Amino acid sequence: MDVSLERRIEILEENMEQLRDVPVRLSAVESQIVQLRAEMQTGFSALRGQNDETRREMARLHDETRREMVSLNDETRREMARLTDETHREMARLTDETHREMVKLNDETHREMVKLNDGTRQEMTRLNDETNAHLRVLHEEVISRIALLQEGRPTAAFRKNERKRKRR
Repeated sequence: MDVSLERRIEILEENMEQLRDVPVRLSAVESQIVQLRAEMQTGFSALRGQNDETRREMARLHDETRREMVSLNDETRREMARLTDETHREMARLTDETHREMVKLNDETHREMVKLNDGTRQEMTRLNDETNAHLRVLHEEVISRIALLQEGRPTAAFRKNERKRKRR
């Protein structure tokens, strides 16, 4: 503390001089703080308002999305029902068409079987007639040979039969 009292007073006066502006500056800062506070309250109120508006918008969009989903779901159900009906009609048409085709093929097969059966009967009758004719020819030939044999000498079988008769 070698500084003289005078010098110390000068320093104090200089410091006081600098402090003289402090109340004005503090007042300006206080004013700025009040202004900042007011602006922040306005901003927060606006944010709250925007938040409420955002909530309302989100609720509106949610409701709109829900209605659109319900509409799309209903539309999808109607389309599925239409396609199911269309599929059933097509299946019924194909079933009828298949049934008619099967009846037609069955009739054709039946006619072909009857035709083949008639052809087979005719062929069998012809072959039977040929066989009978051939058997008659053979039978007549056998009869004529037997007659020839009987006119001539007795056959071994005839003699054997004769011996048996005599023994009795």
